[in-house]
Amino acid sequence: MLAAAHEVVGRGHAERLVPMIASLPGEGRAARILVDVGPGSFTGVRVGLAAALGLSIGWGAEVRGYSSLALLAASGFAGNPDIPQLAVVLEGGHGEVFMQAFHSQPFQEDGPFRSLVPIAALEALAGRPAFGSGVRHLAPLAEGLDLCETLPAAADARLLAADFTALPARPIYGRAPDAKTLAERGLA
Repeated sequence: MLAAAHEVVGRGHAERLVPMIASLPGEGRAARILVDVGPGSFTGVRVGLAAALGLSIGWGAEVRGYSSLALLAASGFAGNPDIPQLAVVLEGGHGEVFMQAFHSQPFQEDGPFRSLVPIAALEALAGRPAFGSGVRHLAPLAEGLDLCETLPAAADARLLAADFTALPARPIYGRAPDAKTLAERGLA
């Protein structure tokens, strides 16, 4: 990684992303592009993927992905090297959170990620410290939790081992889409 930029954007991902890339040294041009494939903001993940895939065509660059959950776990362990395991809890929308647990040595997933209501996520924590944007939904449910509200920062991808940065450039969704086909609505 030669350069990075980080900005929290509530709305306007599409309008900000390409100009941010262009403001990097060499106008951001790269031979390899690493992109967050989620789970996360439905629009944000899709905008990031569209930009990465579009730029890869123009630049002839290779595109690979990483999970936002693994990224936050690696960042959490880097800042807290004494903890053996943690959980990442991300905002999931619709009253749910996306949650996945990780071990530090060696860095690995402790099962698949799940979409859970906060009380179920609290139970699944099993005493682990938790990092991510979704921890604010757990804090009111119990006292004394080890919670760190944080967002993914792409520059932390340098903390991930190669196998965590080799995902296909396709979105990882946390749950089924809200939209229903005509057949699913009984209209076809």
